[in-house]
Amino acid sequence: MKNIGNIIKTLQNIMRKDPGVSGDAQRIEQLGWMISLKILDDKDKELELLNDRYVSVMPKKLQWRNWAADDEGMTGDPLKEFVDGELIPKLRNLDVSSGNKRALIIREIFDGTNNYMKNGTILRQVLNELNQIDFNSSEDRHVFGDIYETILRDLQSAGNYGEFYTPRALTEFITEMVNPRLGEKVLDPACGTGGFLTSAIENIRRQDVKDVKDLKEMEKTIHGMEFKPLPFMLSVTNLILHDIEVPNIDYTDSLNREYTSIGQKDRVDVILANPPFGASVTDGVETNFPQDFRTTESADLFLLLMVRYLTDGGRAGIILPDGSLTGDGVKGRIRKHLLETCNLHTIVRLPNSVFQPYASVATNLLFFEKGKPTKEIWYWEHQLPEGVKAYSKTKPIQKSEFDSLKKWWRKRKEGERAWTVSIETIAANGYSLDIKNPHTPEESHAHSSAELVAMLHDSFRKSDELLAKLKKELANG
Repeated sequence: MKNIGNIIKTLQNIMRKDPGVSGDAQRIEQLGWMISLKILDDKDKELELLNDRYVSVMPKKLQWRNWAADDEGMTGDPLKEFVDGELIPKLRNLDVSSGNKRALIIREIFDGTNNYMKNGTILRQVLNELNQIDFNSSEDRHVFGDIYETILRDLQSAGNYGEFYTPRALTEFITEMVNPRLGEKVLDPACGTGGFLTSAIENIRRQDVKDVKDLKEMEKTIHGMEFKPLPFMLSVTNLILHDIEVPNIDYTDSLNREYTSIGQKDRVDVILANPPFGASVTDGVETNFPQDFRTTESADLFLLLMVRYLTDGGRAGIILPDGSLTGDGVKGRIRKHLLETCNLHTIVRLPNSVFQPYASVATNLLFFEKGKPTKEIWYWEHQLPEGVKAYSKTKPIQKSEFDSLKKWWRKRKEGERAWTVSIETIAANGYSLDIKNPHTPEESHAHSSAELVAMLHDSFRKSDELLAKLKKELANG
């Protein structure tokens, strides 16, 4: 039996011999567009078998089967000339006048794609390796799905691409807690390589998808947006691998839309996202937002955008850096808006190495529901496993680490890792959500004045509650 892991390793080793491909990011991009074309053609073949009238949007000459599938086919300079002079330019300008979404996706993938390989003979060797994978075989596809995850993880340490990959343990845990179901509209407005979208697909499929009709309904309700070419291409491919025939992913900057133009027809039931943080937005994008909320910090604008997209009763699970939980001015106003329009019921505080090696900032998981204001927030402090000083590429965060949090989630009570803070305390604290664990002893001597005010307010609140309880008991007694 062929070993797909070995095929991918061989592919990457072959590519290293080509003088045009330098570094992991280029290698992944190169592999990405070739895998996309192979997957699209394998899927076309499957659809042709299922439906006599199905016609691929791909011009015949550009279909994988007609230029790449024959191991003895075109090679050397003719192959290089075909790819550079015909294949990529024609796919960049593919006719989309029919309104076929699949044609549009192919055109958008190739709009930002390059062939870095300079040697046609080495390119042929790569194609021959890829020809060993059959994306219509469920076994091949399943194994490849795991390997794809590894390729996406490699992106994390390839130059500046880490922002597009969220550790699988996080996407799966957040998705499970928010629990999207069949018929609900799911959106990730900064979908990167598609991790949250595929987690949502798996969550819905596991519980609700019984037949092709259900699969079609799910396909219509999973929606992503991404504006950088490489992650866009990888997310499209990722969704096709998850049986989404025509992925609904827009090649767009979701912040580049007039905030007030997002109306009822755009609203969604579920948002799962890890918006880019630490990045400045594209010039002028902030003017799409109301005067009071204008900032050039991407995470803050995304928070605003996500609240806007949610329908009443809609729920979200998102990742935000510490920097978005604190700070006054615009930051404070955005958080106040979140707390007044949504019930921010849970914040999970993560250690600051979850996104290593891309970023070492401390991050948080925020869970909220739109339509009711926040009355109190539960906090949970996620701790590093025993004996682990920090997460790393070789020791990433594991889903099993969330088991105790899941148990606590259903029956909440305060403890050494969990505490609750009232909205009054948060308002008095300038709407800062950066509230440290009061049960951590070594922190006790080093609180900021804002935290001391918060603790004082909480202590008054708890005294009032106890007094009220006592009065009630005395009255009843």
